[in-house]
Amino acid sequence: MSTDTSQDAAPGSSPGGTTRAAIAARFERLPLSRWHVTVRLIVGVVTFFEAFDQLLIAYALPELRDEWHLTTGDATAVLTVGSVGMLVGALLSGRLADRYGRVRVIAYCVAASGLVSLALTVCTSLTPFLALRFLQGLAIGGEVPVAAAFISEITRSFKRGRFVLLYELVFPAGLTIGALVAAWVVPAAGWRVMFAVAAVPGLLAFLVQRKVPESPRWLADRGRLTEADAVMTQIEAKVAAATGAPLPPPAGAASAPAPAAPAATTAEHTATGIRGLFTGRYRRRTLVVGAIWFTGYFVNYGVTSWLPSIYKDEYGLGLSDALLYSTVTSVAGLLGCLLVALTVDTLGRRRIFAICLGASAALLLTLAALGARTPGQVLIWTSLSAVGFFGSNICLYLYTPELYPTRMRALGCSVGGAVNRLGVILGPILVGVVYAAGSSVAAVFVMLGAVAVVGAVVAGTLAEETANRSLEEISP
Repeated sequence: MSTDTSQDAAPGSSPGGTTRAAIAARFERLPLSRWHVTVRLIVGVVTFFEAFDQLLIAYALPELRDEWHLTTGDATAVLTVGSVGMLVGALLSGRLADRYGRVRVIAYCVAASGLVSLALTVCTSLTPFLALRFLQGLAIGGEVPVAAAFISEITRSFKRGRFVLLYELVFPAGLTIGALVAAWVVPAAGWRVMFAVAAVPGLLAFLVQRKVPESPRWLADRGRLTEADAVMTQIEAKVAAATGAPLPPPAGAASAPAPAAPAATTAEHTATGIRGLFTGRYRRRTLVVGAIWFTGYFVNYGVTSWLPSIYKDEYGLGLSDALLYSTVTSVAGLLGCLLVALTVDTLGRRRIFAICLGASAALLLTLAALGARTPGQVLIWTSLSAVGFFGSNICLYLYTPELYPTRMRALGCSVGGAVNRLGVILGPILVGVVYAAGSSVAAVFVMLGAVAVVGAVVAGTLAEETANRSLEEISP
């Protein structure tokens, strides 16, 4: 795909009358159709398998510890090295997607992830395994935030939350199904078979390139207005054919701010890159959403990464039972994601974050107060808590793209993805430190509950509401 931005006279207009505002207005008038669902399904399948890949390490770890005689430090490295790669991949992919396009980056990332999964199956020692997990992390960390930005850009403002989050459900679904499959396959066939299965979806890269159009919003923002108009016209034809009715005329410019919204400064209108994320209104947004990303994922992976090992080592459960107990928590989290998807447009983003993280904090602290004496207690209270922190975390994939304009939307999502990687890295590390220090398991849940409290307070007091507003209205 060409990246030349000189083919049109100016970034805001074209000889045919197409403008960035007009492209946005044309999206706003599109009814939900089979075309939207098809694109959401294709990108969703890709994201599903990236989630599948991401979780496998937690279920492979008990076998790896026995096979390679790993220390607690080695095990922590196995859990976190992929997350370090995801952090780097997220930062790189945002810049690449804002410059070269969303679809190309998504396709390349899924292809790379599949190839690395295949290479992991032949590892016989820790060092090459860690190197490959880092590379796979680059690909997974690069695909997920860019896909979130893309799905937001092809969706109108009315009930955007429900549409986007029903797509984003594929990620926790991938985690859950990965857990179910791993709980059965790993004890029966070994961890290598799981990574071989995870390599197959790399073939989906070809489907993405052939069937998913580039974002017209991105094309228009890059000044490629002729291409944007052509792609938009194709989308409109497919939507009209799917609905069997003519499309309504576009409303007024979708980029005009709501009457109550503060006028954008010149600096905000031209903000780009990392500096742009900290310019004007975007500074507060970046800091607030970063705090929610960090706290939510710190708690999520602090809990889920160590649960199989805690059940096995602390309570003496067999491998199959330890994996099954952990899977119940993942299933509960998936139910929380569905609940949030169905209520986010009614309750709003800010309330969802505050309620979900606040409830998770209360449940984890209750578990700590009870002493976490039995595996049954841990199962019940962590599963109830997972409804909250999974629900909050999935909402971030809707909320973050809404906070930034097209010119730096993928970068904003990627920075959010990088901050969540910090939480994913530090959560398991600190849980490992507390656990290895001989503290009671209850102390682990006190720490995780306290972090969730911080996230709930930040979200409830500082997050900006974005429900049912167009992307151009929210972010000039």
